[in-house]
Amino acid sequence: MRFAAFLAGVVFVSGAAASPTNLVHAPPGLDLNEDNCYGAPIPPWGQNPHPGWYRGDHPHLFPDVPCIKGAICDILKSFPKGLHCPPPPPPGPPPPPTSGYTQTFSNLTGATQASDYLTYGLVDTVTECQAMCNSVTGCKFVNTYHDVNGKGGSTQLTCSLFSLCHYSSDADNTGGQSQPDGSVNYIIDSDGWCKD
Repeated sequence: MRFAAFLAGVVFVSGAAASPTNLVHAPPGLDLNEDNCYGAPIPPWGQNPHPGWYRGDHPHLFPDVPCIKGAICDILKSFPKGLHCPPPPPPGPPPPPTSGYTQTFSNLTGATQASDYLTYGLVDTVTECQAMCNSVTGCKFVNTYHDVNGKGGSTQLTCSLFSLCHYSSDADNTGGQSQPDGSVNYIIDSDGWCKD
């Protein structure tokens, strides 16, 4: 059975108990696998890109993007080649302050644009972006940034994943793409993190 056919009828449920306000339906034809960059085949710097997934606490803000958190995680485990949810943090005291990543640049007005692009989605925090990288085979680098006027006006961080480490010299996507509402997007708060 194809992953897309199975997930087309699945209901995505966010964190807590299911209720009409926190159900997010999978878009028809959803296919989250490596071959289509986990639902985001057009990279963020391309023409008419669309995030492949969302990881955070506000899935109701993104009804057309699958939330990779909560009950859906048990279903995604059944598909070894697909996108998986990052494991939950261990119970007990918090781990030491290291995240397993080294920051390579911060607060730039350009996002990484490179041929080793894997996928991108939306997150609430840098930590969630790093957790997504940890769950994607071959991911070595994350770039988080605010795409002002882009991604449907989302205020969430864009989280782009790559298979090689990148530095400020690769952060040359400054936006400039015309949006459906006539505005032009631009990049702020761009940070790069290389996996240790």
